[in-house]
Amino acid sequence: MPLHRPLRYGMVGGGPDAFIGAVHRRAASLDGLATLAAGAFSSDPEKSRTQGRLLHLDPERVYGGFREMAEAEAALPKGERIDFVSIVTPNHLHHPMARAFLEAGIHVVCDKPLTTTVEDAEDLLTLARERDLILAVTYNYSGYPLVKEARAMVREGKLGTIRKVVAEYSQGWLATAIEAEGQKQAAWRTDPERAGAGALGDIGSHVEHLSRYVTGLEPERILGEVHTFVPGRQVDDDATLLVRYRGGARGVIACTQIAVGKENDLRIRVHGTEGSLEWCQEEPNELLIRPAEGPMVVHRPGHPHLSEAAQHATRLPPGHPEAFLEGFANVYGNIIRTISARLVGETPDPLDTDFPNAEDGLLGVRFIRAALEAGRTSEWVELTPTTPQNPGG
Repeated sequence: MPLHRPLRYGMVGGGPDAFIGAVHRRAASLDGLATLAAGAFSSDPEKSRTQGRLLHLDPERVYGGFREMAEAEAALPKGERIDFVSIVTPNHLHHPMARAFLEAGIHVVCDKPLTTTVEDAEDLLTLARERDLILAVTYNYSGYPLVKEARAMVREGKLGTIRKVVAEYSQGWLATAIEAEGQKQAAWRTDPERAGAGALGDIGSHVEHLSRYVTGLEPERILGEVHTFVPGRQVDDDATLLVRYRGGARGVIACTQIAVGKENDLRIRVHGTEGSLEWCQEEPNELLIRPAEGPMVVHRPGHPHLSEAAQHATRLPPGHPEAFLEGFANVYGNIIRTISARLVGETPDPLDTDFPNAEDGLLGVRFIRAALEAGRTSEWVELTPTTPQNPGG
């Protein structure tokens, strides 16, 4: 930690009964690199105060709204204000909240997808660049050690030229209309006004980012079928997409939330001219490598022969499983160390700048909107490339 102290952060969202806010707090605190100092945890000021008490925060740093929080924190002396904010609200609120904190000069960590529209994502990317602030997006599966190992192997050419990418995320929790029963998570995730998209935004965004992160390939055109199986549901709950990547590779991306019995079955297979790899999120401590010649090789975390990036993301000796929270904490850890370096005018360690940024967020939103358009028209849809962002920006 170049700053030689834990960073102070604030949270918007994550109030009583919220799911993902608690996950973010655990991830941000796992390595002792950051301390929660402020929050606007709910649009209901009383609920926000209740959450603040549960988290033992100074009542004066618990706010009734995000704009009040952004203005008040920015007005504090540099030695007291938050160093960054974590936004963990329904999707439609990401843009106004992130914009408010960027305008206040505060680094932002935002849950995925970055926004519900391409225009809003472009706006945030432009603002972050203009203000020279970090805008990170928590595609947390990129934090797993063996995902980083897979990425390193592709980058080093160990699979040869990539020809085919097959990635999918299957869940079953929305196989029935539980949103009609008042289930809180289902209610907002199936509301087109708050979520922007259904399965594509909720889990398809993870599949797209994981595919791009591991392979370095950017989708050029997509064709697909996007469907809603549950009667009365207003958003997609199933999608299967064909992908043409820049450079010639082909891919299949699928996501579904109506696969009865499935929990969080995210997996990726990458096929090259010299070999293939396979990784599954529910068995995260095994990376399967099938070379063109010779037997299958199984990589596990913690071993010194793995890439520097994989070792940087590993805390325990071999044989001790690391999974969801540790991977999530790796994303936060890299963000926090990068912010810490920038606060003291140092250049961040390149290993620490390995986290999803505003460009990744924009590409993700473009993919979701293009996929919805492809499903509507049954035609190939082009995706616009993005100008690369500075590392750690």
